Amino acid sequence: MPNKYNFDFLAAVERIKNVVKRTPLQYNARLSEKYECQVYLKREDLQIVRSYKLRGAYNMMSQIPADQIQNGIVCASAGNHAQGVAYSCKELKIKGTIFMPEITPKQKISQTTLFGNGWINIVLVGDTFDDCLAEALRFTADNDMTFVPPFDNYHVIEGQGTVGVEILEDLPDAEVVIMPIGGGGLASGTGTYLKGTNPNILLIGVEPEGAPSMDAAFKAGRPIKLEQINRFIDGAAVKSVGLLTYPICRELLDEILLIPEGKVCTTILKLYNEEAIVAEPAGALAVASLDLCAAQIKGKKVVCIVSGGNNDIERMQEIKEKSLLFEGLKHYFIVRFPQRPGALKLFVNDVLGPHDDITRFEFIKKTERESGPALVGIELKDPEDYNGLVERMKTFKFEIIELNQDQTLFEYLV
Repeated sequence: MPNKYNFDFLAAVERIKNVVKRTPLQYNARLSEKYECQVYLKREDLQIVRSYKLRGAYNMMSQIPADQIQNGIVCASAGNHAQGVAYSCKELKIKGTIFMPEITPKQKISQTTLFGNGWINIVLVGDTFDDCLAEALRFTADNDMTFVPPFDNYHVIEGQGTVGVEILEDLPDAEVVIMPIGGGGLASGTGTYLKGTNPNILLIGVEPEGAPSMDAAFKAGRPIKLEQINRFIDGAAVKSVGLLTYPICRELLDEILLIPEGKVCTTILKLYNEEAIVAEPAGALAVASLDLCAAQIKGKKVVCIVSGGNNDIERMQEIKEKSLLFEGLKHYFIVRFPQRPGALKLFVNDVLGPHDDITRFEFIKKTERESGPALVGIELKDPEDYNGLVERMKTFKFEIIELNQDQTLFEYLV
């Protein structure tokens, strides 16, 4: 397949090689055995800034003409792109202004500051990324500076494509490559190189179920802006894909898979517990998709791109909770106890199964602390224990509302 966009990926490799780390492509025995194929993980979580974003940022910034760069560069990001730009500013000795939403966690701000090492200035503005981006673009125009976009730029796409070069250098006969999609820069660049080298290679793009911007663009025939998205998988949560990345992905990707956020959380925990890999939510997308494409990949050589490892430790409790909910191991109820002595003792001794565990218990009404309804969280050892638990509640006359079945009440109370 010809490279009609004139990307020069090998030149990009030379351009970035002294700054960007060549990340390992690791065979994974556990996943290979489970899915009856050969699974390799492209470990971009081990990149210098713990994501592939440095590749595109540096490739673009290193090519900006001197007369354009003298006033500095600007970017808008709350995550990996900001860190890639900051590190590039330090390496290229370019002054940069990085706009971040006011709600950006302190850990991300401090990491970006660290990578910039005195060459950047961070501006916190707006409650959302869209507000932040608008302000960054105004600032860029007012100060005659150069904007470094996160994905919708040919040099950025070309830089991300160096991931594909490394994959085929290490595994020339790769048959399937699974890539996460946010704005589409990684999938566009890597996909172009892979299909250009081997037109028969199967390319699968993976998006969060709650932010299916590329899937929506495919269905609409053009990029569209989603009204609302789930931002949990923040590294892949964009409302609209790029005007440049969309047609490239449309031409190259063989399939797009949408992955539930809870499934991604389960994958994060398994990668950590079983492989000692710290993957951020977007970084776990490709591995999380293996269940959905198991039949397609059986017997083949499969590469999953672990795109990043910037996972804040403070998020781990939320990740565990979402995983338990998705796996059917944690359930929340509003329980109205029978008006008789010993009801709570009855609930603990006779309603709960031998392996059930109460993880949360609070009476909802302060004026009826001993007789009013209670919010009860229960963790199970096996999802099949759920039906028996509910049946025992009804048998012993406990009135219940199953909050896992009522999203509005769940979000309000839990």
